[in-house]
Amino acid sequence: MPSAVTPEPLPLPKWKRPGKTNEDLDWADIKVIDLSTFDDPGGKHKLAEELRDAVHKTGFFSITGTGFTHEDVERQYDIGQSYLNLPLDVKGDPKYRCDFAQGNYFGYRAAHEKKVMGTDVLDMVESVNIPKFIPAEAHEPFHPYLRQFRSEIEDFSRRSLELASKVFTLFSIILELPEDYFSKRHLYEDKSEDHLRYMVYRPRSEEDDAKVQNTWSRAHTDFGSLTLLWSQNVAGLQLKTPAGEWKYVPPVDDGIICNVGDTLDFWSAGYLKSTTHRVQRPPKDQAHIHRLGLFYFVRPGDEVDIKPAPSPLLRRLGLVGDDSEQGEPVRGLEYVRERVKNYHNHNDYADMKGKKFKIGNLEIDDEAD
Repeated sequence: MPSAVTPEPLPLPKWKRPGKTNEDLDWADIKVIDLSTFDDPGGKHKLAEELRDAVHKTGFFSITGTGFTHEDVERQYDIGQSYLNLPLDVKGDPKYRCDFAQGNYFGYRAAHEKKVMGTDVLDMVESVNIPKFIPAEAHEPFHPYLRQFRSEIEDFSRRSLELASKVFTLFSIILELPEDYFSKRHLYEDKSEDHLRYMVYRPRSEEDDAKVQNTWSRAHTDFGSLTLLWSQNVAGLQLKTPAGEWKYVPPVDDGIICNVGDTLDFWSAGYLKSTTHRVQRPPKDQAHIHRLGLFYFVRPGDEVDIKPAPSPLLRRLGLVGDDSEQGEPVRGLEYVRERVKNYHNHNDYADMKGKKFKIGNLEIDDEAD
């Protein structure tokens, strides 16, 4: 009997990268870190010094020299676009949807199912979150359509966390910790809420956007440790500066936009900033575009305790004391699941404005604007 042969993935329509806006926007000054020198003698420490100011003040930066080729990234956009363009009754099969009521972020999230800011305008974000490819996550939703691309998606997923581990090494150096302090709390083979995401913003009419203050994604911080966003050209992502101003995050050719999340903020006693950000209606020359995004969200291992790190720098700055590690433990899974439930179990997000989310001794603003 002939052996079974895995079929080749189907040919896909090519995703076409949109052009950059011609409008003069108020861009944030984002540090760009070239990781191609990471393994050079003294390279990690030089990069850490370049990065220090950015992560302390804004929490946002960009990286190049990542090891991902242009073709690697474009292929993932092709896959994401093909899935998100499937009919709703196919991609939205209830067996493969996110179960937000349980704080589970894995699976498909449909657009047009929630009202925004107390209006009749519907949310227009659509996404699919793919867990790590490890035995402990094998029961989580992974749509049959995507299985034909499994080897490519898994390779991209694993390489994403490998790249994030380099960034974690720089954070450890900044805080004067052992170089693997953060990376060993985010191991690929350990069960966690990490996920690769394909996400698209479906354009709304100018009239509907005006009703919701042109908001495509409300102001928030990210729930995990580190977010990787492969740079795309449709403007809209904004960060809130320490002075309280909203500025656009600029695209970086062949780069990745990174931002610190809540758990790193907690580990560093606020030294590494989990910065508030949002997505606004793009400028006029891009407002009609279906804004496709490719992300990897890094979250701590399920059993990892989130508490201030024993950093000599943080002690010198008076941010942590000798008893900083004595607090009641909050585990990675516990924090992320409760935060997801808190964020998503609302028919209308307007009632969250100005409130805080708290679990154990960890507290973060729900809505900072």
